[in-house]
Amino acid sequence: MNLLVHILTKSGLLGRDRDYHIVRASMVILFLFFGYQKWFEYEAQTLIPFIEHGPLIFWMYPVFGIRGASWFLGVSEWLFAILLFLGFWNKRLGILGALGSVASFIATTTIIPFMPGGWAASAGGFPAMTGNVPFLMKDVVLLAVSIYLLSQDVVRASVSPATPS
Repeated sequence: MNLLVHILTKSGLLGRDRDYHIVRASMVILFLFFGYQKWFEYEAQTLIPFIEHGPLIFWMYPVFGIRGASWFLGVSEWLFAILLFLGFWNKRLGILGALGSVASFIATTTIIPFMPGGWAASAGGFPAMTGNVPFLMKDVVLLAVSIYLLSQDVVRASVSPATPS
């Protein structure tokens, strides 16, 4: 194990802030790709059970309609991607992107308990996931990632408030 630690340390693979930058870049890519899907009818239809059962987002259909809700989410996700991307240089903008990301994944993780057919009755129900719940479970990790980025950006912005980092 010591040899492995030594090799990884010397390789530069785990250099200063590399993990932080990889996490940020991953979130930018994720929001770009997921936001892109929202412009198409197939995704608007796929979102119906999620939005209908989301305790924080159910209001979107009465306000925007099915396509409008999908477009609203797409615009939001692209905005978060842009802000997270700009966060490479300006931590204050990164904070805004991370806040949007946190809000996004709070909204999606709160759907989990309300998703019909989300727990396999044949396996005793909770915690045996089925249907859309396994897809939503990734958002628990993405929420943690968003909180990590928010925390890092707040710390970094507070260290040098006068200059973008």
